[in-house]
Amino acid sequence: MHVVATLRIAEHVEAGAGAIEKLAGAVGCDARALHGVLSHLVHKGVFVEPAPGEFALNDTARQLFDGSKFLDLNGIGGRMAAAWATLPTYVRTGRPGYPEVFGLPFWEDLAAHPEVAKSFDSMIGPAGHGTPGADFEITGGWENVRSVVDVGGGTGGMLAELLRIRPEALGTLVDLPGTVARAGANFDAAGVADRVTLAAQSFFDALPAGSDLYLVRHVLNDWPDEETLAILRRCAEAAGSGGRVVVMGGVSPDDSPRRLDIEMLLVGGVTNSLSEFREMARQAGLEVVRAECQAREFVVECLRVSSSGKLLASADKGPLAVGCQGAGRDVSPPEPLEP
Repeated sequence: MHVVATLRIAEHVEAGAGAIEKLAGAVGCDARALHGVLSHLVHKGVFVEPAPGEFALNDTARQLFDGSKFLDLNGIGGRMAAAWATLPTYVRTGRPGYPEVFGLPFWEDLAAHPEVAKSFDSMIGPAGHGTPGADFEITGGWENVRSVVDVGGGTGGMLAELLRIRPEALGTLVDLPGTVARAGANFDAAGVADRVTLAAQSFFDALPAGSDLYLVRHVLNDWPDEETLAILRRCAEAAGSGGRVVVMGGVSPDDSPRRLDIEMLLVGGVTNSLSEFREMARQAGLEVVRAECQAREFVVECLRVSSSGKLLASADKGPLAVGCQGAGRDVSPPEPLEP
């Protein structure tokens, strides 16, 4: 599937190049080898071969029109496909073997290859995963929340949706400069651009301070424990005595089975159990006050605590509710169609 996506075979077939010789000429491939690949996919239910050497689209093959950009071996799809070959390194050491293949750690590799970084941002945003579920509840409700900082919010898909359904709120998007620069279209489409501030920075640096809520969605699962603790500390510092931190991703209910996710191979990412996360949060000056499956995700809410362990903000509504079927929505990259 990665090969036909990279060669844009579906687009060429749609344009009328269904005969194998014509198709091979259009994409610059060996006709016999390409015929073998396409016949294999026909057997798996992707494409049809109405006559020998003549190929046509079926509904499954048409999914490649949108999916090719994520499966293209020259983009993030190629990085992820190759990363699975480093699984032995990860299993033996507990650390990612990504640099063995690409010469740099994952985040440095993206910084060195802007087009790959662009395809990664697109994949983890609405184009790859659909509109995020922003209708989650927090302790005490949203009535007093007037400002939200989306920490590591990518191109702003979640923040855009959150502001769209809560017109009284203002938002700040924190992410690296190249990513933040690609966020405008999402905010424009949601009609919220006039309520958004862009903070082009690392979330390991001091965050914009004094907001009511700090959202950390699909970030912690991309980092080992040391970096996760550093991010939580930055959030706690910025939130101050009246703010709260909401985490989605990187935490799962205690009774959830362990999973093998692509983040582990790319960056050594860790998903902690709720009990493990609670202890880490306390080290960062936070206390978990609510954790439950909602808005298709496992949502963990934290408040600041003093050095003596006393909550610095009210948690007057909603008991700690733990548990759901699984750990919420699957937040791994979109799965390629099986060959």
